[in-house]
Amino acid sequence: MEVLYNSTRRNGGPVTASQAILKGLSDDGGLFVPDHIPALDKSLKELASMNYKEIAYEVMKLFLTDFTEEELKNCIERAYDEKFDTEVIAPLTEAEGAYFLELFHGPTIAFKDMALSILPHLLITSARKNQIKNEIVILTATSGDTGKAALAGFADVKGTRIIVFYPKNGVSPIQEKQMVTQKGANTLVVGIHGNFDDAQTGVKKIFSDKKLAEEMDEKGFQFSSANSINVGRLVPQICYYVYAYAKLLSEGKIAEGEKINVVVPTGNFGNILAAFYAKNMGLPIGKLICASNENKVLYDFFRTGIYDRNREFVLTSSPSMDILISSNLERLIYRIAGNDAEKNKSLMAALSGEGKYEITPEMREELKDFYGNYAGETETAEIIHKLYEDCGYVIDTHTAVAAAVYEKYKAETGDNAKTVIASTASPYKFTRSVMNAIDGKYDAMSDFELADELSRLANVKIPKAIEEIRTAPVVHDKQCDVDQMQQVVRDFLGI
Repeated sequence: MEVLYNSTRRNGGPVTASQAILKGLSDDGGLFVPDHIPALDKSLKELASMNYKEIAYEVMKLFLTDFTEEELKNCIERAYDEKFDTEVIAPLTEAEGAYFLELFHGPTIAFKDMALSILPHLLITSARKNQIKNEIVILTATSGDTGKAALAGFADVKGTRIIVFYPKNGVSPIQEKQMVTQKGANTLVVGIHGNFDDAQTGVKKIFSDKKLAEEMDEKGFQFSSANSINVGRLVPQICYYVYAYAKLLSEGKIAEGEKINVVVPTGNFGNILAAFYAKNMGLPIGKLICASNENKVLYDFFRTGIYDRNREFVLTSSPSMDILISSNLERLIYRIAGNDAEKNKSLMAALSGEGKYEITPEMREELKDFYGNYAGETETAEIIHKLYEDCGYVIDTHTAVAAAVYEKYKAETGDNAKTVIASTASPYKFTRSVMNAIDGKYDAMSDFELADELSRLANVKIPKAIEEIRTAPVVHDKQCDVDQMQQVVRDFLGI
C-alpha cells in the first residue's frame, strides 16, 4: 500500500516520499509525516536472519513506496559500504546489563552517519524521479554532529551544494575541527554568534522565505534539508531499531515477540521518534525512554504536558543535546492530536509566540509509551567513570546521559526488561569530557594527546575520522550574526 506524506500544518494535498525528501520542509512550515505507519511485512524470525543492508531495505521499502526496488537497493549499497569501519554497520555491545547499539562506526563517528550516508543518494534519486533540473542547496543547522555528517555525505556530489550553520561556541573542539576542515568546492561552513536554537530558527526562516525561493528558482537553485526534519533522515533511523531487535533475537538474547525497552539520548527528538515509528510498525518495544541533559525541556514536557522553552540555555558536555526547541516533537504532537493539522498549528504558533504550549489530558494519555528523565553533568561523568572501572567499556557523554537515565528508570519502575541504549557518538568525539570523567589528571593534555591516551586505555584503535583532522588545514573560517544568515546564503549562491 502506497505511503503518502502530509504536512503537520497541512497546506495542500499529500506528496510522495520522493517529493517530501526533495522539499525537506513543507511550504507551510510544517514537517512531512506518513499518512499511515506501515506494518512490518516480514516476521521477526525472517528479519533475524538478515544483515543490516537487508533489514534497511525491508524497512525503507514500506515508507519510500515510490522508489523502485533497484533504486532503493542501489541507495542502500552506496550508503552502507566501506565508509563504515565494521561490516555489521551497527554493533551491539553488552555492558552492565544493557545492550549498547553502537551507531558511530561511520565516517564522522556519530549516529548521524546512519542516515546521512544514504540521504544524498535518496535526494539525487528523488530529483531524477521528479525531473528536477535545479541545483539542490542543502541548508542545515547543527548542534555538532549533523553538520559534519551532512558535509561528508554531500561534499562534491554533483548537482548539490551544502551550507552548514553551527553555534560558534556551542560544539566540542573535535566537532568544530571536523567541520571547518571539510573539503569540497560545493561546501560552506559558518559559525553563528548564538546557540543551536538560533541557528535552527534562522534556517527555518530562510526556508519559509517565498521571495528568496522565487529568486533562487530563477537562478536554478532550490532548497532542501539534511536535518532530521527531512523524512529522508527519519526513515533510515527506524532501521537500526529493527536491526537491534533482530540481532538480539538471532543471538538468542531474547525470545521472538519478547518486548525490549529502548533508551535514546534526545535533543531534536528525531532518533527517539524513529524508535516510536518502529514500535508502531509492530516491533516489540515496551518503553521508549527519552534521556535529556540539563536542557531538560523534554523531561518537563513528559512530566507535565507543558512544553516551555522559556528557560536558561545550558552549555553541557553533551552539546548535540543542547537544544530547547525539539523540532521533531511536532511530528508526535500532530499524531497525538489525532492528525489534526489545525490543532498542531495552533500549538506551534504558541511555541513560536509565547515560547510554550500545553497539550490536553487526552493527548497526554497518548504518551504512555514514553518515559522521560534527565542526567546532570556530575551524573554523566560518574556513569562514564563507573562503566570504565567496572568493565573497561568507554562511552561518550551523550550515551552516558542515556545510561544514567536508564539507571533512574530501573530504580523508579523496577522494570528489568532487556534494554537497548542508543550509543550515539564515539568517545573520541568528546575526548576531553570523557577522559576527565575517567580521571581528572588528563586535563592538561591537548585533544589529540587525549585521543592517544583514550586509545591506550580502551584498547580501541583511533578512528580514521580523528587521524584525518590532526593536521588538516582549516578551510572554513566564516562567522556571522543570526540576522546575517540569509545574506551569507545569497553570497555563496551569487544571488
